[in-house]
Amino acid sequence: MDTLSDPRWGVALEHSGYLRQLCNARPELPGLLSSCLATPLSETALRAALEPPADSGETLKRQLRRLRQQAMAWIAVRDLNGLAPLSEVMENMTLLADVVTGAALEFHHRQLAEIHGEPLDATGAPQRLMVIGMGKLGGRELNVSSDVDYIFVYPEDGETAGPRKIDNFDFFCRLGKRLIAALDDITADGRVFRVDMRLRPNGDSGPLALSLNALENYFITQGREWERYAWIKARVMTPGVEDRQATWTAALEKTVRPFVFRKYLDFGAINAMRDLHAQIRREVARKDMADHIKLGPGGIREIEFIAQVFQLIRGGRDPALRIRPTRAVLERLAERGILPGETAGELLAAYDFLRRLEHRLQYAEDKQTHRLPAAEDDRARIAASMGFPSGWTTFLATLNAHREKVSAHFEAVFSDPGKGEHPLDALWRGPMEDEDAQTRLAALGFRQPAASWARLEALRQSGRYRQLPVTNRERLDTVGPRLMELARATADPDLALARGLELLETIARRGAYLALLQQYPQVLRKVVDMIADSSWAAEYLNRHPILLDELLDSRLLEAATDWPAFRDGLERQIADAAGDMEREMDVLREAHHAQVFRLLAQDLAGLHSVERLSDHLTELADIMVASTLDLCWKKIVHRHRETPAFAVIGFGKLGGKELGYASDLDLVFLYDEADADPAAQQNYTRLGQRIGTWLSARTPAGLLFETDLRLRPNGDSGVLVPSLAAFREYEREHAWIWEHQALTRARFVAGDPALGARFEAVRGEILRMARDPETLREKVLAMRQKMLDNHKNHDSGLFDVKQDRGGLIDVEFIVQYLVLLHARAHPELTANLGNISLLKRLAGLDLIPAEMAERVRDIYRDYRRLQHASRLNGVRPAVPETEWESRIETVRALWRSVFGNQEAEGTDIR
Repeated sequence: MDTLSDPRWGVALEHSGYLRQLCNARPELPGLLSSCLATPLSETALRAALEPPADSGETLKRQLRRLRQQAMAWIAVRDLNGLAPLSEVMENMTLLADVVTGAALEFHHRQLAEIHGEPLDATGAPQRLMVIGMGKLGGRELNVSSDVDYIFVYPEDGETAGPRKIDNFDFFCRLGKRLIAALDDITADGRVFRVDMRLRPNGDSGPLALSLNALENYFITQGREWERYAWIKARVMTPGVEDRQATWTAALEKTVRPFVFRKYLDFGAINAMRDLHAQIRREVARKDMADHIKLGPGGIREIEFIAQVFQLIRGGRDPALRIRPTRAVLERLAERGILPGETAGELLAAYDFLRRLEHRLQYAEDKQTHRLPAAEDDRARIAASMGFPSGWTTFLATLNAHREKVSAHFEAVFSDPGKGEHPLDALWRGPMEDEDAQTRLAALGFRQPAASWARLEALRQSGRYRQLPVTNRERLDTVGPRLMELARATADPDLALARGLELLETIARRGAYLALLQQYPQVLRKVVDMIADSSWAAEYLNRHPILLDELLDSRLLEAATDWPAFRDGLERQIADAAGDMEREMDVLREAHHAQVFRLLAQDLAGLHSVERLSDHLTELADIMVASTLDLCWKKIVHRHRETPAFAVIGFGKLGGKELGYASDLDLVFLYDEADADPAAQQNYTRLGQRIGTWLSARTPAGLLFETDLRLRPNGDSGVLVPSLAAFREYEREHAWIWEHQALTRARFVAGDPALGARFEAVRGEILRMARDPETLREKVLAMRQKMLDNHKNHDSGLFDVKQDRGGLIDVEFIVQYLVLLHARAHPELTANLGNISLLKRLAGLDLIPAEMAERVRDIYRDYRRLQHASRLNGVRPAVPETEWESRIETVRALWRSVFGNQEAEGTDIR
């Protein structure tokens, strides 16, 4: 076929000297491929070219090399004509590598096995060599003139079956050598791929092949940081024996995963990769390789480093980041909010541009080059092939713009904020005379310089500080002066410094957290702001320092919480931990703590009202209870049905949707009496026990919730999980009035929706029961008096906004009393709307004065805000009574209008 008759070949030949040489050597190629170029290269086409199977090593070499020529022509013509996106080119090159590797391995394994027999494991089963593709080969991102990076691993030591027995190590080393020769030897047809084995343990000085056990020992005793980076993309390329390949691959993954991905957030990886990149840059500078589009500034390697450092940092805790392709990683980082969407978009665009340029440089002579050409003709061809017919200058401007963006993003991730001296280094590191130090602290704005200096001295002189690993101490000494600088700018510098030092002491042995604060000054700034504003925030961070990572998320202060997305993410994490009960419990706790912390940050930034915050915390608790129920039911070994006829009922703050950060959960469990299976009651009791344990157990990740199960019928002496019918009978015939008060704030939280709807009907029925007004009044007043007696205020002049007369509890009792008194006539009062809404509804029914109800609604909000602010700083919600006198009197006036002049009386509360 005349190649010029097909314009696609004309374009390709114009831009590829290699393709011109290939067509001269094999003039049949254009005709052979003429009908194929409209579609991408496929694995089927590759395998068809290897038929019939080779009968000798030399025949195999010729087959593989001619296949490579055919595939390269196919790929190049489509690429240079703009018919193939980058993803197709990389995938097709990877397919070629996979097919030729598999064919060569299978041939030479068979040849060796005829002499020595199959290599056997301890059970006598045959084994296969696992050829692990590394780098771009592992990530399915191979370029068009790439070498292939292999590591050879086999499952177990042992020996072959015979006749001429050798040990498995020898067998697989010989097999590896034959595989390398089959691909890398240069013959009259060239080579298939250059093979690079230097990534194997101990590099060129290490054994060519090693067992899984030997690989694991190497990782434990000698594995280096740069090897973690290399193994991220590791991929088993070759098929095994029947169904055993999956087992071997799983065993390899189990060996590699803990080496590459740490259980904790590994921000120390930034320092390690920064050092590795510095070595590369020194080499680039030494060899004058600034125009190197892979290793030079703003090149392909910097994009890969950005993607992979976040995999190393977070991959241990987020399995979704354990993926290989660079582009997929960048997209995932943007989805997670780890990289801003704009940043990821610019990196993806640059990656596409640079990789396409890389391919066009390599098409020229089929060489693995990344240097821009110097000759004018070559430059013009490259510019035209990249879509810049106007010439090199325009092309180069676009290239430089991409590289500048990549460099800027790289510096943003890998710059060292702790480099150089800080003005407060001398004050932090000491030694200094006490008087000089205190004078300096006072000049900085610290109001208690002696106490703050003593605190600094105590830390530096402590055994914990002196015994820190050198790296940790260096990081702590970098963060310390910056903490002091930030603390001095707060409203109470001494308090902020004390809380900050306590946090540093907590994380001092956790190098990753120190690295985070060192690497990201904006995180340290947010930490100081939060702990200065709230003692509860400081304590929470001390208990859960892993939450420091949340401060990196640019979406942290977005007030809108996407609860469906949160549920989906939690379900994915639970699925990843399936079968590991301890990990499942920790997943729940980690997800809950992270979301609480996000809400806390938003709260301290003034983004939520107390009511809205409670709604969010309640929604979060509902999700956690529902997830716990589902997990616990699956742990019941002899469960009698797929989904339980079981409901979790929330009372108190959970039922009323008024949860705070540290609220416990008042829960009642019910089951459907229609479930007549003999195992039902026993299984549901076990389920209730497990839910209580799962929610309240303290694990390495901390506590989820404190729970209170005493509101069930007959309290602690009652059955843990009564039927709904038994619950109804108790509430109708035996419950105390205070239990009906509690029922006004009860709601279905999780479990069987049908049973939940039936509970709501029972609840409405109980609340609408006919009650004697005077008896009801007496019982409610008696209960209120009992609470006053149990929570006496001994601080003269201070008003406890929760417990004292005229406070929160008085408002709640007014609402509950009126609901129980009037719900029979006004069923709409049974709706669980919260006290503020019910006050409005009661006024609308003319059951209380409208003007007074509106004022009490506002006062109730004020009380809750004060209570919330007090809890954020660990103080009792009490204020001078004189300052809140009008509010107190308004609530008491409403009390008197409802109950009469008698505020509370001692009588039987039953």
